Amino acid sequence: MLLNYLASIGRFTPEIILVVTMIGLLFVESTYGDNDKGSKKGFLYATAYAGLLLALVKLVASLGDAPGGIFTNALTIDPFSTLAKIIMVLGTAGSIYLSRRSEDIYGNLKGEFAIISVGVLIGGMLLASANNMLMLYIGIETLSILSYVLASLKKNDDRSSEAGLKYSLYGGISAGIMLFGLSHIFGVLGTIQFTGVIAKLQTLDTMQVAILMPSFLMFFAGIGYKIACVPFHMWAPDVYEGSPLPVTTFFSIVPKIAGIAVLVRVTMTFFGGETSALQMTWVGTLSVIAALTMTVGNVSAIGQRSVKRMLAYSSISHAGMMMMGVVCLSELGVTGVLFYGITYLFMTLVAFFITSFVQDEYGNDHFERFNGLIFKHPLMAIFMIITMFSLAGIPPFSGFVAKFNIFNALIDKNFYVLAIIAGMNSVVALYYYMKIVRLMVFKPNESEEKIAGFGFSNQLIIAVFTVPVVLLGVFWENIVMVANGAKIFIQ
Repeated sequence: MLLNYLASIGRFTPEIILVVTMIGLLFVESTYGDNDKGSKKGFLYATAYAGLLLALVKLVASLGDAPGGIFTNALTIDPFSTLAKIIMVLGTAGSIYLSRRSEDIYGNLKGEFAIISVGVLIGGMLLASANNMLMLYIGIETLSILSYVLASLKKNDDRSSEAGLKYSLYGGISAGIMLFGLSHIFGVLGTIQFTGVIAKLQTLDTMQVAILMPSFLMFFAGIGYKIACVPFHMWAPDVYEGSPLPVTTFFSIVPKIAGIAVLVRVTMTFFGGETSALQMTWVGTLSVIAALTMTVGNVSAIGQRSVKRMLAYSSISHAGMMMMGVVCLSELGVTGVLFYGITYLFMTLVAFFITSFVQDEYGNDHFERFNGLIFKHPLMAIFMIITMFSLAGIPPFSGFVAKFNIFNALIDKNFYVLAIIAGMNSVVALYYYMKIVRLMVFKPNESEEKIAGFGFSNQLIIAVFTVPVVLLGVFWENIVMVANGAKIFIQ
């Protein structure tokens, strides 16, 4: 048993590195005074980046390792969870960099953002590897509770306080519903292990199936809340708008990818086998929710005045698109979801970075603030145009290939209606993405002053994030091969 746990710890190294990093950040932060601004906390950020880099290197190195369960099968380490963790680590690193540069977080709270975001990342990584109901719930709560703090980080701002309150209220209710559903599932099946659930699902009578149908739907409430799918999306626009912009960037990536990862694992593990009444109920529900999520997200984004709020609704629609890959119950669908997650990471970072620096300059992120950006900062405007085209799914950018993979998986499984709905939604999305492009290119400047945030270092970072948005649309085969090799291990 001791040897088994030592071997488990060896495969749990990335999470341990991040726990040590979080503890180290707490000690480093305590050495600074109350009036020390984020710009003076170089060692704290160096510590955060070093921990994230070490975890990233370890994750990349372990992509080819044989999958297996650790800690008596409570967690699964497989290529699928490892690739999802890599996306989350990169998203966290980008968000921490933005928090240091952004003026939307109080200077004395920038260190707290770095500490808490690493904690949320740890919860997301637990969620991606969860192999029983208890670890799944612990992962969601670890991720959620710390996220409530991040949403209300600007404690002197009423909108930020409101965001934290709404997030915690919705989160508490959805977690309670989820726990109630999990208790029913345990009561019927007598096990919390995913492998035990799989075995029991094959031997159910009609009464047990009738009990489990609503139980699994209640279980989905907790996951649906994290990915902000309909009808659990109501919190997202207000929370995204009220939170500091680096926090919104972080929420758009890490909790969403973690939620999608656990949804893929649960769906493929429990319902990827023979057709049953439970499988049809689960897949049918996800199909309807995916279609509604895309539609509500895109239609609601049309009338927004705030770019940040528009991107919030946009992220809801992208969650719906990724859910369509989940309902396919195929390796092609899983590959499509993973590739979509990789491209979504870089598109989101570019869009929010540029929006953040525009907001810092003008005090708000209304669409009109982007007027004539191409005349003042042509490179930044071009990067934003590339990102908007990619988010809309226009070739030859990565967003097109990501959506194409999802369409391919849908058509392969004869989900023609979902494919048509997804296509129509892509047309709707094109309208509000092109609105920003039109303002940047065809409208005159509001002022001739340069935007201070677009210094050389920030432009360089944005350029680095934009490169994959272009290259993944052209040289996508290798990444698809990596995503295709990220199999889900069931034990």
